[in-house]
Amino acid sequence: MTNNLLQTLNQALQTHIRPATFPLAVRMIAEGEALPERAKRPKRDFGEEMAICQALAMVRHTGRVLAMNGEDLSCPLAKAVWGFEPLLGYFLNGMTCAGIYTETPAAGAVTEAGVDKWDYRQWAYVAAAPLSRCTFEPHVIVIYGNSAQVMRLVTARLWKTGGRIESSFSGRIDCADAVITTMKTDECQVILPCYGDRVFAQAGDGEMAFTIPFGKIEMVLEGLAGTHQGGIRYPIPKFLSYTGEFPEQYVKMEELWQEGE
Repeated sequence: MTNNLLQTLNQALQTHIRPATFPLAVRMIAEGEALPERAKRPKRDFGEEMAICQALAMVRHTGRVLAMNGEDLSCPLAKAVWGFEPLLGYFLNGMTCAGIYTETPAAGAVTEAGVDKWDYRQWAYVAAAPLSRCTFEPHVIVIYGNSAQVMRLVTARLWKTGGRIESSFSGRIDCADAVITTMKTDECQVILPCYGDRVFAQAGDGEMAFTIPFGKIEMVLEGLAGTHQGGIRYPIPKFLSYTGEFPEQYVKMEELWQEGE
């Protein structure tokens, strides 16, 4: 049932969104739960420690299946926020933010307080696979695209309910926004790639992301079909039925033709 749903979603995304990279299926793995089949570990299999955004980029660009815990992680902020290491007062007091993203530690503390977090050791691993190769039940689907593609997904989510999607941004730790916030709210999110996502995961200037919690997949599927029937398309169709205006020198030719010259 799950596999059929995921394949249906993948086909719908290819039809209606046409993402340039693979949509991602992400699952938090509990202690004692088996890792996905064929999952690679960055430290063990590649000899590299990675940021979570970097690992997700590898999955969406190359089609690999990855699983990570604190041993695989290079990003200290992700280690703390994702619960692979204890939260430190140094972080919570804004010291990793001050002088880079905020003027003062006090302002940095406000920023850090707004980041959704897992409890220490709440989860053992985070796993990700291309949606087309996913063999597990994901908690979150992550789709990278341009602003028009993300807009298309927003309209799909709102097809049944109307209203607005509420997302918030700080320009940092977007891995938490994408997975932790989506799971905690059980709601779709618009994701603004953070600075680290651009440096380490090489997210493009024109890229954003959209997330779908597992429980909202069928709603988004219905919304993609409904809005398509309503006339919403990607690529966005251009309205080209109009008469253009031209420079005076060009228009002069029309006058000369009319005068018989």
